[in-house]
Amino acid sequence: MERLVIWSPRVLSVLRIVAALLFMEHGLMKLLHFPAAQPGAPDPLPPLLLAAAWLEIIGGVLLTVGLFTRPVAFVLSGQMAIAYFLAHGSKGFWPALNGGEAAILFCFVFLYLVFQGPGEWSVDAQVRKRP
Repeated sequence: MERLVIWSPRVLSVLRIVAALLFMEHGLMKLLHFPAAQPGAPDPLPPLLLAAAWLEIIGGVLLTVGLFTRPVAFVLSGQMAIAYFLAHGSKGFWPALNGGEAAILFCFVFLYLVFQGPGEWSVDAQVRKRP
């Protein structure tokens, strides 16, 4: 198991990148209908969903490259907590039944990034390495 530990910072980066790309997709679906329109999203978007879409796109890009990871992840974790309670929690207690599983997972993955940082493959890590 000790050989796995040396891979930990790189696997953290992979988790950050994959989560960010999936998150960004939600914003692209809301705003640009790419790869398709988000099911159930009104057109045009109300201001709250428009702000959420921009946070998802810009935050997703920043997390993908690992720039300002901790503060961005903090904001996005909060966004997902609010999204869960506004859009899903009111539909019932169980996340598997109210459609809130993704929001909860994003919330806690981003919260983990706040505390753990971006991993080895990130702009933040490269900036820290400079003399």
